[in-house]
Amino acid sequence: MIYFDNAATTRALPEVAEKMTYMLCENFGNPASVSVMGLEVEKEIRKAAEILANGIRAKEEEIFFTSGGTEGDNWAIYGTAEGYARNGKHLITTAIEHPAVKNPMKHLEEKGYEVTWLGVDEKGHISLEELANAIRPDTILVSTILVNNETGVIQDAAAIGKLIKEKNPNTLYHVDAVQAFGKYPIDVQKMKIDLLTMSGHKIHGPKGVGMLYMRKGLKVRPFILGGGQQKGQRAGTENGAGVAGLGVAADVAFRSMKESIEHVKEVKKTLMDGILAMSDTQVNGDGLEEASPYVLNVTFKGLRSEVLLHSLESKGIFVSAGSACDSRKKIGSPVLTAMGMPYEEIEGAVRFSFCRYNTVEEAKECLKALEETVPFLRKINRQR
Repeated sequence: MIYFDNAATTRALPEVAEKMTYMLCENFGNPASVSVMGLEVEKEIRKAAEILANGIRAKEEEIFFTSGGTEGDNWAIYGTAEGYARNGKHLITTAIEHPAVKNPMKHLEEKGYEVTWLGVDEKGHISLEELANAIRPDTILVSTILVNNETGVIQDAAAIGKLIKEKNPNTLYHVDAVQAFGKYPIDVQKMKIDLLTMSGHKIHGPKGVGMLYMRKGLKVRPFILGGGQQKGQRAGTENGAGVAGLGVAADVAFRSMKESIEHVKEVKKTLMDGILAMSDTQVNGDGLEEASPYVLNVTFKGLRSEVLLHSLESKGIFVSAGSACDSRKKIGSPVLTAMGMPYEEIEGAVRFSFCRYNTVEEAKECLKALEETVPFLRKINRQR
């Protein structure tokens, strides 16, 4: 099996599974309990929080554990909207956000908030000038994705954060770092980030656990109310096993980040160069050096991505469609649409996403399968 769908989810590390088994079967106390068992679990949770905080230059007390990226994004947005309603009801985001950001923003619009949706250029970058013009005295939040989940395009978080604080120091900056955390250097101090979300299963950790970094002193409202766990900010008994597993995965990711980036870049380059050598193909978004090495979005013109996806799957190669298209309505990926791509190019978009355990040999094997499959599918398509 060749698994090139790591932006969707990753295989958990053996040491993560081992840690979680230990926590579930032996160190299984309730961290809210004052018993020895409870205190041992609390110690594991604080250790994980310290690992996560150190990796982004935050403080351990600024780390809050969630059920994943979606909860974290929702908490950052709704919590800011409620906590800062007196400051204003204007928010800013982009046309290329994940639904976990986009849909809460749309919901707030229905409740009377005003949302400015920033466009992007043909590569998928927002305009800093457009952002500057959009920030107002009543702007309470700007939310941008760091590494786009479909294209791998990287927004300049440091420039965005600096601009926000220059235009309105009271405006909070939220970053969706689900595809960036542990794979791209993040410094919440230099980037002037107030809120940041991540998800464990994108970095070889467990599903169902994630993190919200929330800068100390913010008035963001709790999203889940109850027994007052996590300093009263996120109620519910902490997922000790998941959090401990997340800590292990994050520790490995941070320690191997530099080497992983270089290795994955070679895997991506091998596959990308080979695909571009084929006829009627194009990379969507930035090139190798500018985009994340972990994501490659390619259009195979004259094909439907779902057909190619299933053909590769039959050969034991797993990728994903670059968009969820409705061929009858001619509706494609909102991300690629926002980049100005015509439907015919969006229809044939495929996303390959990598991890540090993929190999150049796998890329070559995938390329061989594409060289056999793509011309055959195009021939069939022309005959219809």
